[in-house]
Amino acid sequence: MYERRRLKRRHLIYYLRVFNRETDKLLGHLVDLTEEGLMLISEQPNELGLTFQMRMLLPSNIGGMESWEFDAISRWCRKDINPDFFDSGFQLVDIDVKGLTVIRNLIRGFGFQD
Repeated sequence: MYERRRLKRRHLIYYLRVFNRETDKLLGHLVDLTEEGLMLISEQPNELGLTFQMRMLLPSNIGGMESWEFDAISRWCRKDINPDFFDSGFQLVDIDVKGLTVIRNLIRGFGFQD
Protein backbone atom coordinates (compact mmCIF):
# COMPACT_ATOMS: atom_id res chain seq x y z
CA MET A 1 0.00 0.00 0.00
CA TYR A 2 1.21 3.48 -0.82
CA GLU A 3 2.31 5.55 2.19
CA ARG A 4 -0.08 8.16 3.58
CA ARG A 5 0.08 11.65 2.14
CA ARG A 6 1.75 14.42 4.11
CA LEU A 7 -0.26 17.29 2.63
CA LYS A 8 -3.96 17.99 2.98
CA ARG A 9 -6.05 17.33 -0.11
CA ARG A 10 -7.43 20.51 -1.61
CA HIS A 11 -10.71 20.33 -3.53
CA LEU A 12 -11.26 22.88 -6.28
CA ILE A 13 -14.50 24.51 -7.40
CA TYR A 14 -13.92 23.00 -10.88
CA TYR A 15 -13.50 19.40 -12.02
CA LEU A 16 -10.69 20.26 -14.45
CA ARG A 17 -10.17 17.93 -17.40
CA VAL A 18 -6.93 15.93 -17.50
CA PHE A 19 -5.72 14.32 -20.73
CA ASN A 20 -3.05 11.81 -21.71
CA ARG A 21 -0.51 13.93 -23.64
CA GLU A 22 0.49 11.00 -25.85
CA THR A 23 -3.01 10.04 -27.00
CA ASP A 24 -5.01 13.20 -26.19
CA LYS A 25 -7.53 10.85 -24.53
CA LEU A 26 -9.39 12.15 -21.49
CA LEU A 27 -7.97 10.43 -18.39
CA GLY A 28 -10.48 11.97 -16.02
CA HIS A 29 -11.53 15.03 -14.08
CA LEU A 30 -9.55 16.49 -11.19
CA VAL A 31 -11.14 15.85 -7.79
CA ASP A 32 -8.40 17.12 -5.49
CA LEU A 33 -4.83 18.33 -5.61
CA THR A 34 -1.73 18.76 -3.43
CA GLU A 35 1.86 19.69 -4.25
CA GLU A 36 2.63 15.97 -4.27
CA GLY A 37 -0.30 14.40 -6.07
CA LEU A 38 -3.85 14.46 -7.37
CA MET A 39 -6.99 12.38 -7.59
CA LEU A 40 -9.01 11.90 -10.76
CA ILE A 41 -12.50 10.56 -11.29
CA SER A 42 -13.01 8.71 -14.57
CA GLU A 43 -15.26 6.26 -16.37
CA GLN A 44 -12.42 3.74 -16.78
CA PRO A 45 -9.90 2.44 -14.22
CA ASN A 46 -6.27 3.49 -14.59
CA GLU A 47 -3.53 0.86 -14.54
CA LEU A 48 -1.36 1.00 -11.41
CA GLY A 49 2.34 1.78 -11.35
CA LEU A 50 2.46 3.49 -14.73
CA THR A 51 3.82 6.98 -15.36
CA PHE A 52 1.28 9.03 -17.26
CA GLN A 53 2.20 12.09 -19.30
CA MET A 54 -0.67 14.44 -18.48
CA ARG A 55 -2.07 17.75 -19.66
CA MET A 56 -4.59 19.64 -17.52
CA LEU A 57 -6.74 22.40 -18.99
CA LEU A 58 -6.64 25.38 -16.64
CA PRO A 59 -9.74 27.44 -15.72
CA SER A 60 -7.94 30.69 -16.55
CA ASN A 61 -4.57 31.77 -17.81
CA ILE A 62 -2.15 30.92 -14.98
CA GLY A 63 1.42 32.09 -15.42
CA GLY A 64 0.83 32.62 -19.13
CA MET A 65 -0.47 29.06 -19.60
CA GLU A 66 -3.87 27.74 -20.69
CA SER A 67 -2.85 24.19 -19.82
CA TRP A 68 -0.26 22.52 -17.61
CA GLU A 69 1.80 19.51 -18.65
CA PHE A 70 3.24 17.15 -16.06
CA ASP A 71 4.00 13.49 -15.33
CA ALA A 72 2.37 11.43 -12.59
CA ILE A 73 2.56 7.81 -11.43
CA SER A 74 -0.70 5.96 -10.80
CA ARG A 75 -0.67 4.71 -7.20
CA TRP A 76 -4.19 3.43 -6.53
CA CYS A 77 -7.56 3.00 -8.20
CA ARG A 78 -10.96 2.04 -6.77
CA LYS A 79 -14.65 2.26 -7.53
CA ASP A 80 -16.20 5.62 -6.75
CA ILE A 81 -19.26 5.87 -4.50
CA ASN A 82 -21.10 6.08 -7.85
CA PRO A 83 -20.41 2.62 -9.35
CA ASP A 84 -20.27 4.09 -12.86
CA PHE A 85 -16.97 5.82 -12.03
CA PHE A 86 -13.48 5.14 -10.69
CA ASP A 87 -11.27 7.24 -8.41
CA SER A 88 -7.51 7.13 -9.06
CA GLY A 89 -4.62 8.57 -7.06
CA PHE A 90 -1.48 9.85 -8.75
CA GLN A 91 1.90 10.95 -7.39
CA LEU A 92 3.42 13.90 -9.24
CA VAL A 93 6.89 13.31 -10.69
CA ASP A 94 9.68 15.92 -10.75
CA ILE A 95 7.47 18.98 -10.38
CA ASP A 96 9.40 22.14 -11.21
CA VAL A 97 8.90 25.67 -9.88
CA LYS A 98 6.44 26.46 -12.68
CA GLY A 99 4.36 23.41 -11.77
CA LEU A 100 4.36 24.30 -8.08
CA THR A 101 3.23 27.81 -9.01
CA VAL A 102 0.32 26.39 -11.03
CA ILE A 103 -0.72 24.12 -8.14
CA ARG A 104 -0.53 26.93 -5.58
CA ASN A 105 -2.46 29.32 -7.83
CA LEU A 106 -5.16 26.71 -8.45
CA ILE A 107 -5.54 26.05 -4.72
CA ARG A 108 -5.48 29.74 -3.81
CA GLY A 109 -7.74 30.92 -6.63
CA PHE A 110 -10.11 27.98 -7.08
CA GLY A 111 -9.85 25.88 -3.92
CA PHE A 112 -12.49 25.55 -1.24
CA GLN A 113 -11.31 27.45 1.83
CA ASP A 114 -11.53 25.55 5.09
